[in-house]
Amino acid sequence: MRFTRIAIRNFKPYEDAELDLRDGVTVIHGVNGSGKSSLLEACFFALYGSKALAGPLEDVVTTGADDAEIALEFVHDGGEYRIDRRIRVSGDRATTAKCVLEGPEGTVEGARDVRRHVASLLRMDAEAFVNCAYVQQGEVNKLINATPSQRQDMIDDLLQLGKLETYRERAGNARLGVEDVLTKKRSVLEDVESQIEAKEDADLHATLNALESELDSLDEDISNYEDQRDKAKSALDAAEATLDEHAEKRDRLDEIEATIEDLTAKISADETKRDDLSERIRELDAAADELESDIDDALARADLDDASDEAIADAREALSEREAELRDDLSEARTRAQAFETQAERLAERADDLESRAAEKREAADADAETAAEAERELESFRETRAELRSSLDDAEARFEDAPVELGEAADLLEERREARSDARESLAETETELKNARERLAEAERLRDAGKCPECGQPVEGSPHVDAISEREAAVESLEADRESLESAVESRSAAVEAAEALVEVETRASSQRDRLDLVDERIADREETVESRREAAAEKREAAAELEAEAEEKREAATTQAERAEEVAETVASLESDLDALGDRRDRLDRVESVVDARAEKIDARDRLREKRETLAEVNRERREHLRERRERRDELRETVDEEAVEGARQRKQKAAAYLERVEDEVLPELRDDRDELQSRVGGVEAELEQLDALRERREHLAERVDALESVHEEVSTLESTYGDLRAELRQRNVEVLERMLNETFDLVYANDAYSRIRLDGEYGLTVFQKDGTALEPEQLSGGERALFNLSLRCAIYRLLAEGIDGAAPLPPLILDEPTVFLDDGHVSRLVDLVEDMQSRGVKQILIVSHDDKLVGAADDLVRVEKNPTTNRSTVERTDAPTIEGALADD
Repeated sequence: MRFTRIAIRNFKPYEDAELDLRDGVTVIHGVNGSGKSSLLEACFFALYGSKALAGPLEDVVTTGADDAEIALEFVHDGGEYRIDRRIRVSGDRATTAKCVLEGPEGTVEGARDVRRHVASLLRMDAEAFVNCAYVQQGEVNKLINATPSQRQDMIDDLLQLGKLETYRERAGNARLGVEDVLTKKRSVLEDVESQIEAKEDADLHATLNALESELDSLDEDISNYEDQRDKAKSALDAAEATLDEHAEKRDRLDEIEATIEDLTAKISADETKRDDLSERIRELDAAADELESDIDDALARADLDDASDEAIADAREALSEREAELRDDLSEARTRAQAFETQAERLAERADDLESRAAEKREAADADAETAAEAERELESFRETRAELRSSLDDAEARFEDAPVELGEAADLLEERREARSDARESLAETETELKNARERLAEAERLRDAGKCPECGQPVEGSPHVDAISEREAAVESLEADRESLESAVESRSAAVEAAEALVEVETRASSQRDRLDLVDERIADREETVESRREAAAEKREAAAELEAEAEEKREAATTQAERAEEVAETVASLESDLDALGDRRDRLDRVESVVDARAEKIDARDRLREKRETLAEVNRERREHLRERRERRDELRETVDEEAVEGARQRKQKAAAYLERVEDEVLPELRDDRDELQSRVGGVEAELEQLDALRERREHLAERVDALESVHEEVSTLESTYGDLRAELRQRNVEVLERMLNETFDLVYANDAYSRIRLDGEYGLTVFQKDGTALEPEQLSGGERALFNLSLRCAIYRLLAEGIDGAAPLPPLILDEPTVFLDDGHVSRLVDLVEDMQSRGVKQILIVSHDDKLVGAADDLVRVEKNPTTNRSTVERTDAPTIEGALADD
């Protein structure tokens, strides 16, 4: 597998970037923080999505952007592939809006399906990818720091040996499962055999024959009793039919007699009602005559000639006209009275309001006078404060008379002196660093001189440049020590100057604050002077206004008294008009009396006429009832002649006999016989069920025996399979350990040639041991930081070679990716890393990607990509440049 192109938009520090990735060694170079690693992270994220991230999905989207896009193109096993991912941010949450993989097999969509397809193509998930091909920044020591067990799991998974362990565990679980089932089946088989033996000891067939004979005899007895019961039921039904017919005739006769009695009672009751109605008609005639005399009396009192509707209407019209005139006059008088009363009330209220406003004016005038007095007291206090501030400002200005700057320029002076002190401190720090390095170089040369031989190559050091330069290095140390003392004195001098400038800034700050306070006090003095004058003028104006309001209030109160007197005069006129209206009301009441008596007489006459009509209706209804009564009496006589009492008595006796026989047979005899039969049938069914159970148990015994034999065979096969998987995994692991140890030592010899170490041992559990040339065994953790980093890179490259040689041609590995591999290496070890990269390339690794800020690695590049970050926009850009040779890079250094 090889990456061919990566295009990203709004991914981490990149706004828009594209990069073609070629075969060979590509070095992505730039200063720390420029965004180099983000390019490789984009490739890793394109393959595995969120599983490739250490943080949340939102972290991949450029700050301030709404979405991010990543497109990765690669070739794998002869096919061309492309993955497109788009991340959308909504609020505080990011989601995958698009994830599509296009390849020779077709299109795969969805983040989960794409990740699974990539893992299937490469035969490794995201974790295996970083353990094999991707040495991430800061994880160069991941394998060496892992425990042997962890290292074993990582490498076994990469070499597909983890699947054999999975298969062995599955076979083991299957074996345990078969053992459980086999044990259960054997127990069930033993239980079935014991049940069969118990049932065969009982003579079930003889017992069944005896029970069936007894059951046949009992069925015959039940059949005889049921025949006699049916005959008794027929006799009972015939007797009940005769009795029902007699009862029906008796019911019809009773019904007719009841109807005759009802008709007779209704005729008698209605005749009584007719007599009552005649009496009430006579009473209504007498009442109408009495009301006639009351009408005459009411006409006389109402001063009317007759009680006709026309005469009453004319009288009412005259009353209404007079009443309308009086009401108009009354309404006008009431309106005038109300107007006078309202005017009197409003004038009184106005007088009260004016008096209240006058009192408020006088209170406000007193308040203004008090405010003016308070402002005059504050004015005196502010004038004293102003004098104090002016004196303090004069002192501050006097302080700056001998200062190197004018008042207001102290802050600039402080900044200049702080910068000068900072420059002196930086020079001192640089000098101390140079002094430290010079002392280390001097100490190293002295150690070589004292040892006599180089610890690396073993050659004599006499006459070497390192030893000959000891005197020069001692002179350099003395010179640097003198420079340091001079710089320390300069730092102390400039620190004292900074303190003096800080004191001037403090005085300047205090003077500025006092000047602001002085301006504020001047404003307050002007404000208080204006307040004293304005408040005194306002108090005089308000007292004058209060006197005018009091005079106006007196005028309003006199006018209110006049209007109240006028209202009383009009009120007398209102009382007179109301009396006239009351008299008209008496006249109307007498007219109402006439109408009431006339209406009452008319109601009596109407009631009398209705009663006469009701009496005639009752007479007609009684004539019809008498005709029905005659017909019912004739029908009653006919029914009495058809009733036969002797036949009814005979039927009653036959019914009693049949009912008694049925009760005995159905309640006693047949239930007992049927219970006996049910018991026998239950016993027969039980014996038959036991015989069926015996047959079923025999069949089940045969089936269980076959099942036990099959399970024993499966158990033997699964046990063999489990041990086979375990043996195969151990054999393959041992073979891989041997090959990996050989490859690791080849790589180790390359990076540690002529060094103090001889070889590495890798045991069957992937435990690592480093041997020195004198045979001393060391744990990898005992190596120095740079040595551990190279050791781990050697192990990673050896694993990569093992995987490549083991499966190359079927599924080529991903590019070998090294992210900041020099972070733990010193200058000498960096050149060995370059040798390691060239060795991997010579062994057929088609694509190697290295991210580094180290200039020495650019010489190993077939293709050089530079990454830069704009400090203003904080956005990174990529640019392909010409790659120098390794010799040129080292010469430049």
